[in-house]
Amino acid sequence: MQPLLEIRNLSVNYGAIQALQNINLEVQVGEIVTLIGANGAGKSTTLKAISRLVNPVGGEIFYDGKNIANLSSDRLVKLGTAQSPEGRRVLARQTVLANLELGAYTRSDTWGIKADLEKQFLIFPRLKERQQQLAGTLSGGEQQMLAIARAVMSRPKLLLLDEPSLGLAPQIVQEIFGVIRQLRQDGVTILLVEQNANLALQTADRAYVLEAGKLTISDRAANLLQDEKIRKAYFG
Repeated sequence: MQPLLEIRNLSVNYGAIQALQNINLEVQVGEIVTLIGANGAGKSTTLKAISRLVNPVGGEIFYDGKNIANLSSDRLVKLGTAQSPEGRRVLARQTVLANLELGAYTRSDTWGIKADLEKQFLIFPRLKERQQQLAGTLSGGEQQMLAIARAVMSRPKLLLLDEPSLGLAPQIVQEIFGVIRQLRQDGVTILLVEQNANLALQTADRAYVLEAGKLTISDRAANLLQDEKIRKAYFG
């Protein structure tokens, strides 16, 4: 079966520093795949390379069988990818509603956009309550909900999630991960970067471990969840 996302020998440099070295991974349609590793291992850089926010120095990236190495970020969104970035990056001086509408900027189906807005308000009732509120006045958890909902407004086949639990209270984290599972049930394929390795492995189908820019382990998430070395290194 052709993967929805396939990365072959991906390398990224930041100046003289090699951030990623010969990364190979794939994500099948309907999967949740997680990338785990210590801070600075290159997890976010991998997502940025897929989204064309950084330029690789080597390797290939295929989405739905197409080599996307030379495509612009907005073209990738039109093809069916979206990213919810680390740190939320909501437009603080715009309303919640405006942020969500901007998530659908590549679309022209007015009624479909309206229906998807209502769907996001069902998934995230707090966003509906605060739709006229400035995004910068939301709590951290509400901003994370907004960041995910905004990404989903483009109707992605592939959603890249970068550290969705970062800085959030445990109860909010559980809510967010409940939504991630629901998105998969709705047919969205997900590549998840997450510093909470325990929760990531409980949620994902498969996992890759990234250490100092190199992939060192690839396995079913359930297997890594029971691996003593992984538990000792990443579960604290």
